[in-house]
Amino acid sequence: MTKLSDTQALILSAAAQRDDRIALPLPESLRGGAAAKVVGAMLAKGFLQEAEADMRKGEPAWRETGDGHGVTLVATDAGLAAIGIEPNTSAAPEPAPKARTPREGTKQATLIAMLRAPDGATIEEIMAATGWQSHTVRGAMAGALKKRLGLEVTSEKVEGCGRVYSLPRG
Repeated sequence: MTKLSDTQALILSAAAQRDDRIALPLPESLRGGAAAKVVGAMLAKGFLQEAEADMRKGEPAWRETGDGHGVTLVATDAGLAAIGIEPNTSAAPEPAPKARTPREGTKQATLIAMLRAPDGATIEEIMAATGWQSHTVRGAMAGALKKRLGLEVTSEKVEGCGRVYSLPRG
């Protein structure tokens, strides 16, 4: 077994008792810089890893990212092994991350519907429908649609119409 401090062992033991292996909340005695130092060491050793916190489910957040999302701490298989717990290898494999689906009636849903239309949509058409500025439209396509939702936005230059953006229908 790996040499752990009492605090590290306590954090990993608490996480091991939870189905989701979330290592939060930290012990009451661990605050501020001390908490950052202990967690930093555990992250460096691979005993903990950062994962996106599902704020809707009330998962505790270790820190917030600049875009308003939270990050939580999850015990890894190495962390459990460090306290003498063998990971359950007979269990089903970890489920794939859930695909995010936009809520109905939002501007993002409007954007997706416009891009899935047979003729696609131009930046100007999307601006008129959503009230967004052109840089916001481009940012939503690159960030929310491509990165978060994994959708492949295509564009082509159409004579007399300009650049038209579209999504595969489905």
